[in-house]
Amino acid sequence: MKYYLIAGEASGDLHGANLMRGILKADPEAQFRFWGGDRMAEVGGRENLAKHYRQTSFFGVADVLKHLPTIMSQLGECQRDLMDFAPDVLISIDYPGFNFKMAKFAHSKGIPTFYYISPKVWAWKERRVKLIRQYVDRLFIIFPFEIEYFRQRGIEAVYEGNPIVDSIEQTLSVVPNEEQFRSENGLDERPIVALLAGSRKNEIKKNLAFMRSLAEARPEHQFVVAGVSWIEGSLYKEFLEGSDVKVLTDKTYCLLKYSDAAVVCSGTATLETALIGTPEMVCYRMDEFSYRVARAFVKIGFISLVNIIMGREVVRELIQHDMTVEKASEELTAILPGGTKHANMKKNYAELAATIGGSGASDRFAQRMVEDLKKMKKR
Repeated sequence: MKYYLIAGEASGDLHGANLMRGILKADPEAQFRFWGGDRMAEVGGRENLAKHYRQTSFFGVADVLKHLPTIMSQLGECQRDLMDFAPDVLISIDYPGFNFKMAKFAHSKGIPTFYYISPKVWAWKERRVKLIRQYVDRLFIIFPFEIEYFRQRGIEAVYEGNPIVDSIEQTLSVVPNEEQFRSENGLDERPIVALLAGSRKNEIKKNLAFMRSLAEARPEHQFVVAGVSWIEGSLYKEFLEGSDVKVLTDKTYCLLKYSDAAVVCSGTATLETALIGTPEMVCYRMDEFSYRVARAFVKIGFISLVNIIMGREVVRELIQHDMTVEKASEELTAILPGGTKHANMKKNYAELAATIGGSGASDRFAQRMVEDLKKMKKR
């Protein structure tokens, strides 16, 4: 069968690649066409990569409005490409602003639509639940609390675990030992604190300068930025030049494994950090307009997935005006080994891991998708 997948950012590319591997196990004759990135291209062939997420990732209200003509042009391009490929199913991976429009289009053309990794409608824009009912044939979710949330709204979503567990296990199974890791990357003997400043340019511009200031206030630790290859090195250099903060590119999981603590921007990285077992705090700042919009519409009390899943504060969140070097330094002391919060955070992480479940979710989701699609084709 033919599968058209759309992922608009790095995490979607990662989960899309693992899903595609699972689909090939369940359907060895599978053909792919996709919007995504390098990881998906490794599985489905670079010739089948229609658009890289480097060209489609826009963050925040202001950024989206600024690039609206580009986004609309890309939407038309994607629609034409979808029809040329004539897939048996469209699989949307998160990225809701774009993917809901594509789901509506595919639905209107009689193409089955699967949504993998639901938009966080329980946090904001709950009106999108109506779009799921109208245009999505199967909804595949990755957080256990979402089962009842969608059931109460008339949607029987499919939960098979969380694919982040697969990604972490795959990566950490082949990493060097700590001594080799430090030697290969020019790191000294000081304890490491990982800095995850985000995967988008705007996030880095808003948060990395603060992280540098925190590093300069704590010279007894070695602060290392988890860089990403789709961000130009010059952007990191702009904020870090003259400091001893290093950047390690595309080594996030390994860096977290050997870090005593982490300062994390937000998003999926907060959950990844917790599942690896690294004590963390969340520090996040955005442009003031987007912040005020978020304050007005976000319905939940936390922004980190760790706290949302657990339903309580497991990791501290320093947001916008609350994000000061003094508060962050105090929290860092508390979560480091020997700190007042360290042991309890580790205990909460173990509970979180049990709640999320074990490995194999990507394959289970893929198997379910192939089975459901076959049933649909028989009707």
